[in-house]
Amino acid sequence: MPNTSSYTPPKVWQNINKNGGKWANINRPTAGATHEKELPVGKHPLQLYSLATPNGVKVTILLEELLALGHKGAEYDAFLIKISDSEQFGSGFVALNPNSKIPALLDRSTSPGTRVFESGAILLYLAEKFGEFVPDEQSARAECYSWLFWQMGSAPYLGGGFGHFYAYAPEKFEYPIDRYAMEAKRQLDVLDQNLSARPYLCGDDYNIADIATYAWYGNLVLNNSYNAAEFLDVVSYKHVARWAMEIERRPAVERGRRVNKTWGPEDRPWERRDELKRAPERHDASDLD
Repeated sequence: MPNTSSYTPPKVWQNINKNGGKWANINRPTAGATHEKELPVGKHPLQLYSLATPNGVKVTILLEELLALGHKGAEYDAFLIKISDSEQFGSGFVALNPNSKIPALLDRSTSPGTRVFESGAILLYLAEKFGEFVPDEQSARAECYSWLFWQMGSAPYLGGGFGHFYAYAPEKFEYPIDRYAMEAKRQLDVLDQNLSARPYLCGDDYNIADIATYAWYGNLVLNNSYNAAEFLDVVSYKHVARWAMEIERRPAVERGRRVNKTWGPEDRPWERRDELKRAPERHDASDLD
């Protein structure tokens, strides 16, 4: 039944009433640190501060892929940032990412250290640093960048739009759910049509565009993000499912998905294996054994 209540916006908006919902306690209309808290520092050149959300696993998957190729310089410490406890508003984290969102990376192999924030920027930084998972040829590189930025631009519609109103909002309203469901399905159709003619997003080779997009849309199709697989009829996107399953079965992807993870079933979605170890923090490869 359509929602018939109306809302007249005030002349000047003020944060008077809390919006409610699962993540209401971390939402505010101002930026900056709310408390003093230094970040821990590990032993490796790369220091990652994150959580195993879709944006977080993008980076851990790429790091595990780089390590699988033998890049020792990609060794990293992954520290858990508990966003539900507002740890992203600590002074140390805000110094790395003024936007107070995970993930944030500090590369201590440079002098001074290099901070990188925004998941897409971190993927590009690491891919270019190690010369992997990004094409060399100009046209192929442009295609990779186009799909990477497509994902970065589309994720807010899936996560902050559809995911919020369908799964997390304190009340369900028809208009925003319908509006964002339509956009989420349009994006899935964009992917499905593209993948009907290519094994990967950009052609024959797996790259950072696939990693970034798998973290959101692969997770939606294979692992029922937001408990919305039936609602969005994700089984109809057969090419997306084929592509996502192929990526999810990569050993580095399996490892990367477990880093900074503190919730969910500890098994593989495609074959039952109980007690697959989570790694709330990762400081050595043995943490994922």
